[in-house]
Amino acid sequence: MTFRATCLATVFAFCAAGPLAAQGKIDVAIIGDPDTFDPMVSTKDVVSIVTQHFMETLYTFDDNWQVVPLLASDMPTISEDGTTYTIPLREGVSFHDGSTMDSGDVVASLNRWKEVASRGMAIADQINGIEATGPAEITITLSEPYAPLTTLLAFSNSAAVIYPEEILADEIDEPIGTGPYKIKARQPDQYTQLVPFDDYSQPGAAAGERAQIPDEIRFIPVPDTNTRIEGLLSGQFDYADSLSTEAFERIEASDVAEPVLLEPFGWSLFAVNHKKGLMTDLNIRRAVQAALPYDDMLFAAFGDEKFFQTDGALYPEGWSWHNEAGTELYNQNDPEKAAEYLEEAGYDGQPLRILTSRQYEFHYQMAEVARMALEMAGFTVQVDVVDWATLAQNRDNPDLWDIYITHSPFLPEPTLTSSLFATAREGWANPEKEEILDRFTRETDPEARKEIYAELQQKVYEDVGLIKIGNFNVVQGKSRALSGVTPSPWPVFWNARKEQ
Repeated sequence: MTFRATCLATVFAFCAAGPLAAQGKIDVAIIGDPDTFDPMVSTKDVVSIVTQHFMETLYTFDDNWQVVPLLASDMPTISEDGTTYTIPLREGVSFHDGSTMDSGDVVASLNRWKEVASRGMAIADQINGIEATGPAEITITLSEPYAPLTTLLAFSNSAAVIYPEEILADEIDEPIGTGPYKIKARQPDQYTQLVPFDDYSQPGAAAGERAQIPDEIRFIPVPDTNTRIEGLLSGQFDYADSLSTEAFERIEASDVAEPVLLEPFGWSLFAVNHKKGLMTDLNIRRAVQAALPYDDMLFAAFGDEKFFQTDGALYPEGWSWHNEAGTELYNQNDPEKAAEYLEEAGYDGQPLRILTSRQYEFHYQMAEVARMALEMAGFTVQVDVVDWATLAQNRDNPDLWDIYITHSPFLPEPTLTSSLFATAREGWANPEKEEILDRFTRETDPEARKEIYAELQQKVYEDVGLIKIGNFNVVQGKSRALSGVTPSPWPVFWNARKEQ
């Protein structure tokens, strides 16, 4: 048995007893229990929020969404033809089992990433090789230029995290990382307890200090929105994720807590099943697109216009990717036109299955308004309401849904939107879209990429690759005694400090 395997049981002690008493404890209420601690295989925010504290990638983002080194020691050296990336690695970085990261661990981890991670699989065909070209250096060779590569390597979900080579397998139940915290204990559906990793090696200044201030961080799954709110207001939780907009003024008036408004946060969308079922028919997709009343859906979900924007552009104004291509097909709210598409499709009343959850209450509210509008257009609608963990499992089975409701923050690189790729669970494989996407990822000139992205947005609307509902802001909440947490879709707590 290797040293790493021997230490594994100690490092990753999933114990049934309560967490140990500690000074500087931070309690964070999240929407549910992560169904995995392997961020390679998940795109769920709840997984990213927790795992980013103990798993790390070669690169990360600074406060301006610029890619900066994390486990890499510098940005890559890129060949003139854009196909060879030579990446230097930091030396002396320890894994939680006491072993030291080297190029072999990085190569093995990235090879697994391109096989099991949705973002890795999206570019796997363009990777000719990943090899160690020194003890602290790797080289990635591509078949053609891929402009977003470093952004993909920096992202925290479907993440290219680095594991010890010896633990790699198709499924990793007990992860070992390099992050500033490590798992001390976990009680499923009750808490995950993290404690500082004593041998953590700080990254360079560009990545920011990870100060390990709390002696303990507890992530507590609280599926009910109101329970998260009440726990925040009572002082039970120091931070609470994904709160209802209706609670904003109540939290704002509290002496104990204060709201954290992320504005603009991102966009809500209906993910479309292109693999099986009703939505494989373009006329059915167009009927859904024509029928939906986005203003009504957003108002039902968020209650006040200060929390949403009815906007068809996939990126809002102020982002370099903003354009209006295809948006004439947004917010049609035309049941008669939808009925015409249904007639052309020969629709026979088969239920349109919408998969959603109440753990994100705004998803459910949008589903209910959508149901009424779609029924007015002639659809038979079946809304399947499940918990988020079940939704995450069921959406991987194309036999179980036609649409599932989700959302995403605005991401710095459009190709981080996995729904655009045929390899994603939705399976959108339009040949014209593939050609546009291929040109977009090969192009390195920023202005040319913006023009190609407008073509891609046009195709999203024409082929109904996905259905954007609108932009929205997110309410989180924090204790007034808590500082050191930067508002983010994926808040981190290694610099959090709580006044006693």
